Amino acid sequence: MQPAAAVVEADRLAVGFARVLRGVGIPSPLDSVLTFVQALGVVGMNDKDSVYWAARSTLVRRPEDLPLFDKAFRVFWQQRESPEFIQETALPFTIATDDDSTNSDDGQSGASDDPLVTLRFSAVETLREKDFATYTDDEMHLAHQLMSQLRLAGPPRQSLRGVKSKRRGMRPDLRRTIRASFAAGGEPVERRWLEPGQRSRRLVLLLDVSGSMEPYARALVRFVHAAVSGRQRVEAFTLGTRLTRITRELTSRDPDRALLLASTRVQDWSGGTRLGDTLRQFNDRWGVRGMARGAIVVLLSDGWDRGDPEMLAEQMARLRRVAFRVVWVNPLKVTPGYAPLARGMAVALPYVDDFVEGHSVEALEQLTKVISRA
Repeated sequence: MQPAAAVVEADRLAVGFARVLRGVGIPSPLDSVLTFVQALGVVGMNDKDSVYWAARSTLVRRPEDLPLFDKAFRVFWQQRESPEFIQETALPFTIATDDDSTNSDDGQSGASDDPLVTLRFSAVETLREKDFATYTDDEMHLAHQLMSQLRLAGPPRQSLRGVKSKRRGMRPDLRRTIRASFAAGGEPVERRWLEPGQRSRRLVLLLDVSGSMEPYARALVRFVHAAVSGRQRVEAFTLGTRLTRITRELTSRDPDRALLLASTRVQDWSGGTRLGDTLRQFNDRWGVRGMARGAIVVLLSDGWDRGDPEMLAEQMARLRRVAFRVVWVNPLKVTPGYAPLARGMAVALPYVDDFVEGHSVEALEQLTKVISRA
């Protein structure tokens, strides 16, 4: 297995070179780039010839692109090995890197009429795997953009409202049958049918905002905002010393405004934790009454609880009886040697369908797959 640093370097190389190819008109779709990354994992990056053939076999689809590809690869590889390398070339473009010592301040940038392809190694891949607890403010904003691209859609459920059916359905469509009979003198020669329709399942997000969750709550609340603003039938609550519904505050498309409204609404941010009591409030007022029935309920918490563990177990059992699926997202699960020994986590786990990580963007991407699973 390759070291993590080598894997990151391979990702950077593949993404950067694909951007160069796109800049000069050679199509490089995402699936080809991913195949290139896998090929680099096999051949390594020490042998330039192996890298060349790995790139050529995965990124080039048209024979007429080969001459331009060869020139682009030669210049890209030389600049990767030595950013200060400068060589005259017949390429119809110029490659510049972010750390290139030559820039527009030297007064020479306008000397060439060739188009400029600026190569910027994106930190996105590294950021996807980075722990939320170590994020800077700038990284948090970038992570929010990545989260907004996630699609949280659970498996559909049958609706009581019927839809048109091209075959014999469960019940007749009287209105369409009568309307069609007008063409046959009022005789229902051709019967029309209805079959059960489908509707999306409600998604309920319960976010722990207690003091123990502070390193992760500021990132996870952005994930909750992305879920609420990105689709319908999503409800959001915070858990701490009290239960707070923040769905309305997070519906704004402006993330800064939404998070400001939510932070104003939540009065127990970074306080204590009474998971059992807050879950009881949710079940009594919203969950068991209908909001959680047939829904996918996601709890985002580290499981630390200062309340009565028997109450938490009782409320988790109530929630499990009405929900379609209960998912627990714990940012601490990724910790080496982690075991669910926290009092709240231990009593809640028997009523959880899926126990997943939640420390990074990549972990949240896996969460979306769990939610979409039938």
